[in-house]
Amino acid sequence: MPFTLVGLCGYREEIRKSRFITFAAPITSPAEAQAFIEQHSDLDATHNCWAWKLGDQYRSNDDGEPGGTAGRPILAAIEAQACDQVVVLVIRWYGGIQLGTGGLARAYGGGANKCLQSADKTELISRVALHCTCAFAELALLKLRVAESGGLINNESFTANGVELQLAVAEAQIQTLQAQLADLSRGRIVLVRTDGADNT
Repeated sequence: MPFTLVGLCGYREEIRKSRFITFAAPITSPAEAQAFIEQHSDLDATHNCWAWKLGDQYRSNDDGEPGGTAGRPILAAIEAQACDQVVVLVIRWYGGIQLGTGGLARAYGGGANKCLQSADKTELISRVALHCTCAFAELALLKLRVAESGGLINNESFTANGVELQLAVAEAQIQTLQAQLADLSRGRIVLVRTDGADNT
């Protein structure tokens, strides 16, 4: 079962006079990953190496370290910790002693591993994207039922006739939720699937 992080976490260590600081955070898009890397990179550091994973998408960067000694070990750490929707940035200040390619891979991968191990994580639940409409008077109860089912309301828009909602609900909860919403609306509220699953 994949996990993501609850929030930002960090880890610091010194290896043979080089300082390493690792930051990790949850992400929901490649753009968010890049924004995090730009925001937390230290331009005065020797290297800002990173990796992120978002479902089937992933990227890594050695930022001037020998090829495969930084970005890939960071990505391997993300996968080893069963994490997804996560970005990890490892910043290095060179201390004058070369670590060699094996030492670099251990330093970057190890820092990422330790950072992710100590982070607060939450299980990623695969939810199905749905939409429905309801009357204004039914909205509060609908929201309560969706929350009780562990679902999410991703968007709501008010129209002249009521409210249109975009939901994300775990497959196992859809039937029960549909029955509850039909009860509260005398059968008017119908959950309709939209394409694609929403892993949140």
